[in-house]
Amino acid sequence: MQEAETSIPNCIPRKTVKYQNGNIKTFMKHGLSNFSTLLVNEETGTLFVGARDAVLALDLEDISIEKGSVYWFSSQDRQQDCIRRGKGKVECQNYILLLHKINDTNLYVCGTNAFHPACDYMVFNSTDAHLQGKAEDSKGKCPFEPTLKYASLLVDGELYSATSNNFLGTEPIIRRSLRNHLRTDFKTSWLNEPSFVHMDIVKESESNPDGDDDKMYVFFTETAVEFEFYDKPLVSRIARVCKGDLGGKRILQKRWTTFLKSRLVCSVPELNFQFNILQDVFLLKRADWQETIFYGIFTQQWGRLDISSVCAYSMETIQEVFSKGNYKGPVTMEHSHVKWVVYGGEVPIPRPGACIDNFARSFGYNISLDLPDKILQFARDHPLMDNVVNPVGNWPMLLKRGSNYTRIVVERIAGLDKKAYDVMFIGTDNGYLHKGLNCNGEMFIVEERQLFRSPEPVQSLKLSSRKGLLYVGSPSQVVQVPVSLCHQYQHCLDCVLARDPYCAWSQASAACVPVAKQIGDMQNLIQSIKYGDVSKCPSLGNNVGRGRKRIKRENKEIAIKRDQLERSF
Repeated sequence: MQEAETSIPNCIPRKTVKYQNGNIKTFMKHGLSNFSTLLVNEETGTLFVGARDAVLALDLEDISIEKGSVYWFSSQDRQQDCIRRGKGKVECQNYILLLHKINDTNLYVCGTNAFHPACDYMVFNSTDAHLQGKAEDSKGKCPFEPTLKYASLLVDGELYSATSNNFLGTEPIIRRSLRNHLRTDFKTSWLNEPSFVHMDIVKESESNPDGDDDKMYVFFTETAVEFEFYDKPLVSRIARVCKGDLGGKRILQKRWTTFLKSRLVCSVPELNFQFNILQDVFLLKRADWQETIFYGIFTQQWGRLDISSVCAYSMETIQEVFSKGNYKGPVTMEHSHVKWVVYGGEVPIPRPGACIDNFARSFGYNISLDLPDKILQFARDHPLMDNVVNPVGNWPMLLKRGSNYTRIVVERIAGLDKKAYDVMFIGTDNGYLHKGLNCNGEMFIVEERQLFRSPEPVQSLKLSSRKGLLYVGSPSQVVQVPVSLCHQYQHCLDCVLARDPYCAWSQASAACVPVAKQIGDMQNLIQSIKYGDVSKCPSLGNNVGRGRKRIKRENKEIAIKRDQLERSF
């Protein structure tokens, strides 16, 4: 294991931008903390922030400007009851963890409410901000405690949530509420001590020739049921349910009939090195849903704990596993031991766990309530797929030693070479932001930025593509930074060698400029994302020769080429 760890490649940021030079805007307010939930509303130019006992509305252009706030405290009786049940005074507050947009003036807001989760509707407009006072008991929607990982999504008036259903945290649940209530079964084969990470919708019904349904994808880490090991091995999962699921008529009443899950693989296969703990996921949406890509941050359970990786997953691979893959099933061995093996028996038709589509309708099954018991029983007993979801290229997009990654957002932008580049913005547990790329298997980090004066973890990370700004929440503050700092590169060599898709050297103004803000003739701009080729830079005599040597030196330092790595074994 130790030898494998030393062989793991490592991306070294080409440039480190300290706090003082990072063009950072900050929001802090006395008495407020735990800025762990952010919601960007580009239509109204507002950043909503969930904090302890408060929801804040900040200006999207300049978050130091507060547009409004609503305070929501747990009652004294609720706090005292929480303390009597063995929790600390700090825990027994109302941590706002769910913020969902209903429309431009209304939000759905949920908080821990001193270990008694509650949700309410919030009104926010140019003249007023208030809660409607319709707080309701919301266990299974919002976590009981602020440190518990969770995921949620509001779609067409229905709340999808993944959290714990009880005070002790022993009933994990993925549920739909507000309308058409459904939930997972309380069986370890469905969910086994999960740590939920992310949830998102892929609108697979759009232009779908099979008449398929939209799907909610849930990402989490859980204790594996399928591996025999001396310790509890953790695995990362992707699960999905169908938007139109209404549960079963006799079997799986008020339960998901479409819940399926598979193992997410992120590894360095040449070294048999596994990253099995999922930290965060970002959905890179495209106009065509089939081009959707999920990006995930992973760490490892054993060995060195300061190695992080980023893996990407295509919809094509995910669909292949869920729509055509084999199922796993439980087999009882001696001493009542249950082993999970690939299911080799007959699979009912239509396929268990599938959405209602044209094929199901051809049998007369128009909604899940029409499905026969045989299909529902199989779905209940076989939620786990045997096939795994492998990453794009069967390799990580990025590898970093010495950093624990916590949050990720990704933006796809076009370079001057007309090629698309997925730029990864990744937050760390000590308050840095890494900007990384992967060009045809070559991974590199353009820069790292120090976000806070003192180290603290990045708890939330959001992107406004329209504004070209990133928003970061931490325990003590919210910060705003631009997606690029082109002006920091003073010379053509530095600008081009940065290989930053957002930046190019302008020969007309002799400056490194943001490409998005340039109008007119682009022939005047110099950019080389793929190669870092500075040969087009204005002649500087001997400096050009030194620059070419510098390319080789820096590429050797910061770039990892997969074929070079493979040749080293």
